Parts: sequence; structure tokens; C-alpha cells
Amino acid sequence: MRILVSNDDGINAEGLGVLEKVAAELSSDVWVVAPETDQSGVSHSLSLHDPLRMRELGGNRFAVSGTPTDCIIMAVRHLFQDELPDLVLSGINRGQNVAEDVIYSGTVAAAMEGTIFGIPSIALSQVYGPGGRAETRWDSSAAHAADVIRQIVDAGIDPGVLVNVNFPDCASEEVEGIAVTAQGRRNIAFMKVEEREDGRGRPYYWLMGARAPHEPKDGTDLWAVRNKRIAVTPLQIDLTHEPSMTRYASLFHGQRQ
Repeated sequence: MRILVSNDDGINAEGLGVLEKVAAELSSDVWVVAPETDQSGVSHSLSLHDPLRMRELGGNRFAVSGTPTDCIIMAVRHLFQDELPDLVLSGINRGQNVAEDVIYSGTVAAAMEGTIFGIPSIALSQVYGPGGRAETRWDSSAAHAADVIRQIVDAGIDPGVLVNVNFPDCASEEVEGIAVTAQGRRNIAFMKVEEREDGRGRPYYWLMGARAPHEPKDGTDLWAVRNKRIAVTPLQIDLTHEPSMTRYASLFHGQRQ
């Protein structure tokens, strides 16, 4: 089985190293194509107005001067061409990708691009706690990722579907199990704008996550990771909302434009 590994934290990210070891447990044919620099939060963006550069690092490892989506395209259309990978693994992201995070996440976007190419794809993320990014514990993902991936692949991933996996912030032996979940939803305080001043008194702004009291619904990815479960969330490429489609079809039926 040929596995393509990517991420959005960059080629030197600790989580990528963890995922490379996980992938090596599953296959001897592992390729890494990841962004040269941190691309967190770039979502599914493409580099359409700048050329891309690919740097070969040896051992089937490559760094691309672009986004996670660029990396998957470069791997599939340039490195492999007609010989597609059997599996795309993206991550392991430093920080959760749950609820609205999946819209912004470059980690999820890389798996999404793999899905668009018809390749079974899984995004993986490691939740960190109050200590922040610097105190990320990779215990649960390092210990459990290979088995979770193996079970998902054996069960099959439907066309047009990617799987988003989040590991809780706890020691591997404290994981309470695996929960198949729906994508959660936070409250409206999810993001905030912080205004600051530079040395000349001119304003500049930081976009950042806002913490607010929130009780996640049972059965969601937010609930799972809070309760020390590994959250496995199937996501689909087709964003069509069928109930609205039916309602609007009735509304506009017979009207000429």
C-alpha cells in the first residue's frame, strides 16, 4: 500500500514526524509531501498566482513552497502522475480540528483534496490542553493512530467522503474509546479580533480564537474529545443542502427567468 503523508504545520512539524512513524507501521511505501512553512488556517487555498518550488529532502520526503492542497496536487500530478497513492494521511495537526475548525483547516483540506482525486483520505489532529501548543501531548495519537487508521481503511471510505480523526488530550492509557461523531457547533464567541498598536501608535489586528463557556452536544466531535474519546467524523465533499434544494425547487417551479 502506497501512503502519501502531508500536513499544514510544515515539513519540520513534530506531528508530521509522529504521523510518519504511524504510516511506517502500516506500509513500507510511505511518501511525504508537506509545506515548506506553517500553513495553518489556509483552508483549501491554491497557489494560482505564484510558482511552486519543490525541494527533495531524501527518503521520499519533499517540501513544497505552497499550501497543503498544493502539496497533494504536486504529489498526485507530478510525483506519482498516473500511479495514485492508495491512502492520503494528513496531520498529525498540533491542535484540534473539530466543529467549525474543519472549514479553516489546512489539515482537513489536504485530506479533502485527496478525496477529490478519488483517494481514500484521513485527517488526523491532536488536541492540546490549557498549557497551549507548546505543551501538546502526542501520547494518544502516537499510540492509537495506526489501529484507528487500519480499522477505517478495512471498513472502507465511500467516494466523496473523508474521515476526520481527533485524539483527546490525555495519556494513551486514559483514552476511553472511539466515538463516531457528528461535526459539532460552537457558540458565536468562537473568534475575536484583538486590536494592538505598533511602536508608532498605529493600530494592527490579530484574529484569534475566543474561549467562552460552552457545553457540547452529545454525539459531536467536541463532546468526544472533551470526554477522552477519539473522535471519528465522516465528512463529505458535496455541500448541497437537500431540504433547501427541495424547498426552492417548489418555490421557483414554473417561473421563467
